[in-house]
Amino acid sequence: MSKVAVIMGSTSDLPVMQDAIDILKELGVQVDVDIVSAHRTPEKLFNFSKSAHTNGYSAIIAGAGGAAHLPGMVASLSPLPVIGVPVKSSNSIDGWDSVLSILQMPGGVPVATVALNGAKNAGILAAQIIGSSNSQIMENIIAYKEGLKEKVMKGAEEVQKKY
Repeated sequence: MSKVAVIMGSTSDLPVMQDAIDILKELGVQVDVDIVSAHRTPEKLFNFSKSAHTNGYSAIIAGAGGAAHLPGMVASLSPLPVIGVPVKSSNSIDGWDSVLSILQMPGGVPVATVALNGAKNAGILAAQIIGSSNSQIMENIIAYKEGLKEKVMKGAEEVQKKY
């Protein structure tokens, strides 16, 4: 079974990153969660990143606030796709520092970047990556998206009845 690692720089990022964990579980993807700080635990970051592909992961979601080095550092060390979640933290500049740090990676070290605090979309993207080679996960994604469509259609009907 394919699995996704959801990592973050500190426990303060967990409320945002919980959305990725929840949607991955909803879509039937196994998730491992850990705290890996680029600045405070660099050895852990190196060990995790270098071995993630041999530990059964198919993708890594890395959330970080402030300078947000975690996703880029992981991507520089791992052959796996890395999805960065910029987190608006207490020490950030309205979140823009995190967005730009994750978004502006040099050529050869890509990090897929979602919106500020967009962990749910990071989870969906990771599931779609896995779904491209896992038919059960693909079926789960198709059903999830059908549910989104049905929710919008129901809302439209309610609005039309009201007005």
